[in-house]
Amino acid sequence: MVVIDDAARVAGHLEWEAQGAQSRIFDIPVELARPDDLLRRITGWVGSGQGARRVMYVNAHVLNQSQEKPALRSALQSADLVYCDGYGVRLAAKSLDVEIPHRMTGADWVWDLATLIEAAGHSVYLLGSEPGVSTEAADRLRRSHPGLEICGHHHGYFELGSAHDERVIEDINAKRPDIVLVGMGSPKQELWVQRNAHRLDTDVLWTVGALFDYVSGRVPRAPAWLADNGLEWIFRLAIEPNRMWRRYLLGNPVFVRRVMSQARRHH
Repeated sequence: MVVIDDAARVAGHLEWEAQGAQSRIFDIPVELARPDDLLRRITGWVGSGQGARRVMYVNAHVLNQSQEKPALRSALQSADLVYCDGYGVRLAAKSLDVEIPHRMTGADWVWDLATLIEAAGHSVYLLGSEPGVSTEAADRLRRSHPGLEICGHHHGYFELGSAHDERVIEDINAKRPDIVLVGMGSPKQELWVQRNAHRLDTDVLWTVGALFDYVSGRVPRAPAWLADNGLEWIFRLAIEPNRMWRRYLLGNPVFVRRVMSQARRHH
């Protein structure tokens, strides 16, 4: 019989609270907490002195890639927090009989995040998208939140490990942002974070995909009646067919087959 004293029991409870409850989907731990709780947890890491914490998301596309690219799967499995950004993940959880995570979409949570870090006096750095997009995104965030400190921004069009990459790292470390939002697309953004977390003078590294395209206004949001019913992908395919057809028309059926295969093994 193993005896656990009160101190160990309390320590274990606090550790569980700090990590949060999770469902494992395609062997990736996905957080179950509500978006507002996740935002408070993430911003609470600022000033913790524990190095750069890594926040990542999964959707059907990212989960598909995680099955094909071991480096991406490793980055997701070792992240400090992974959340659901897509109805495909929720459908997969239901099929696999695990608890269904809440959906937290960047184009929605970014404004709440801006409110939190503005009130706390934290700083943020925007890294990613095409040249000019992060500048436009920064301008729109500042208009909405005049007290928000955006201490820097840079596009994401550079090769990992290149001299340009080194200059970006130097710029981030010179400005010492509390939070870095990294929007380079998957798997580049996750691999960049995994590769450089230990080198960066920041508290939070957060992969955000195409967030800056939405915040800047260059890419419109889907109508609520589509987005709220898991059909946002149809809108994205319609407005960006050349970029999105492979992800959705080929990727979605592959994802469904993978979910069904895992569900059969699970049952």
